[in-house]
Amino acid sequence: MSNSEPGALFGAADIRELAAALGVRPTKQRGQNFVIDANTVRRIVRTAEVGPQDVVVEVGPGLGSLTLALLDTADSVIAVEIDDVLAGALPATVEARLPAKAASFALVHSDAMLVRELPGPAPTALVANLPYNVAVPVLLHMLDTFPSIERTLVMVQAEVADRLAADPGSKVYGVPSVKANWYADVKRAGSIGRNVFWPAPNVDSGLVSLVRRAEPVKTTASKREVFAVVDAAFAQRRKTLRAALAGWAGSAAAAEAALVAAGVSPQARGEALTVEEFARIAEHKGAGA
Repeated sequence: MSNSEPGALFGAADIRELAAALGVRPTKQRGQNFVIDANTVRRIVRTAEVGPQDVVVEVGPGLGSLTLALLDTADSVIAVEIDDVLAGALPATVEARLPAKAASFALVHSDAMLVRELPGPAPTALVANLPYNVAVPVLLHMLDTFPSIERTLVMVQAEVADRLAADPGSKVYGVPSVKANWYADVKRAGSIGRNVFWPAPNVDSGLVSLVRRAEPVKTTASKREVFAVVDAAFAQRRKTLRAALAGWAGSAAAAEAALVAAGVSPQARGEALTVEEFARIAEHKGAGA
C-alpha cells in the first residue's frame, strides 16, 4: 500500500542534483554506492515483505532513496547513518518528499557497529543497502543487538551474498554462513545489476533474506563459545578439524576427544559442518580430560 505523492521517490537526476547541492561525492572508503532507480527500491521493499505494521531499521541510508520507499509502506523507519553531511540532510529530504510521514521517521547519527539502542518501538525488520566493506559485521551486530528484528533483507556484494547464504559443503561456506545461520534461516533473494547505482560499482550485488529462527539453536554452549569454534575451524580451512581445533582445545588430542564426543569425524573439515554441529563441539570442550 502506498500513500506517497507520485514522484516522491528519487530518480537518477534527483539523486545527482541532491548530491551536488550537498557537495557529496560517494566515497570508496565508506563503500558508498547510491541507488538511483526507483523500481529497484520498490522491489527491495516488496521482497522484504515490509508492511504497514513494520518498524524498519535501515543502516546506511545515504541520500534516502530506499528510506523513502520504506517510509511509504512501513509504519515507521529508523535510519542509522555515520556520514555527517548525509545524516544532516536526510530529515529535510523526508520532510520535502513525504511530509505526511515525516513524524514516522527517526535518524540515528552513528556508526552502526556502536548502536546499542534505537528510539521508539522495537524494530521488526532490517532493510539496508550495506556498504561492501562492513556488510557482515554490521549485519551480525544488528541481529545480535536487536532480537525483535524478525525479517532482514540486505543488499550486499554478490560474493558476500553467496557466502552468507551458502550451505554446508559449498566452496564458499564459511564463518559468515555459520554465524548468520545461528540467528536466522538465510537465502539468496535475487540479484541487482550495477547500473542502478551511482557510481556504478565494478561488482554485482545480491539480495539476502534472513528470517529469524523460530527456535534458537538448541545448545548448552554460549554464542561466544560456539563462535570461537567456528572461527578456529575456518582460520585454517584446509586442515582437518582435529588439527584446526588444536589451539582452541589445547592440543590435537583434546580436539579429537571433543569431536568424537560431539559425533563429528576428526578428519572432517569446517566447511562440512552445520551450526548445530559446531554447537555440539563447543559443548564438549574438555571431553576426555
